[in-house]
Amino acid sequence: MNLQNARALITGGSEGIGLGIAMAMQAKGAKVAIMGRNEKKLDKAAKELGVLALQGDVSQEADVKRVVASCIEAFGGIDILVNNAGYGYFAPLTELDTAEFEKLFATNVMGAMFMAREVAPHFIAQKSGHLMNISSTSGLGGGKNSTAYSGSKFALRGMTECWRAELRPHNVRVTLVNPSEVQTPFFSKLGHEQVRSEKKLRPSEIADAITGVLEIDDRGFIPEFSVFATNPF
Repeated sequence: MNLQNARALITGGSEGIGLGIAMAMQAKGAKVAIMGRNEKKLDKAAKELGVLALQGDVSQEADVKRVVASCIEAFGGIDILVNNAGYGYFAPLTELDTAEFEKLFATNVMGAMFMAREVAPHFIAQKSGHLMNISSTSGLGGGKNSTAYSGSKFALRGMTECWRAELRPHNVRVTLVNPSEVQTPFFSKLGHEQVRSEKKLRPSEIADAITGVLEIDDRGFIPEFSVFATNPF
């Protein structure tokens, strides 16, 4: 896909990996819309980048319908959806809070489904498009206290495989991205300090990998890939 004038919608686009992807795509000449819940943070990011801000919560079906419709109206269509919105919740099995568990799945799993379901008919109608789901290496292997987060990413991986099987006959490419630890606000939102390091991944590494995958000629695609820091220790 030629990213010049490609029309992209990125969820969770006001910070972290989503913001990095928006920056990379905008630099390639794409028309970019970013979606996020925090309107103030979203507007600030959009103004700094010169992209379209569309406030909304992916876990709310009505918000998803409104945002996708607004993006298509503004750009005249849509070529790329990046399902990036998500967050973490970690606790031992014996201490899992039902409300927190359901809230996380509402964003990380239901939100991705809502977005994909709303955009897919447009991809099918134009017989082109690229659906990019941002997962995690936590979706490749579970760990202690990660029932909720890893569970949500395993679910996203499974859904991605289903969507790929359904959409390939319509020339729609579906890719799953598994970043390892990236230096973003992810940990600070959980109340944990992340040790900054020149050896650890930044959002720009994930964004560079994604733009590279998107730019492959549409006759081929990469179904899934992981990004690790070379030597983060």
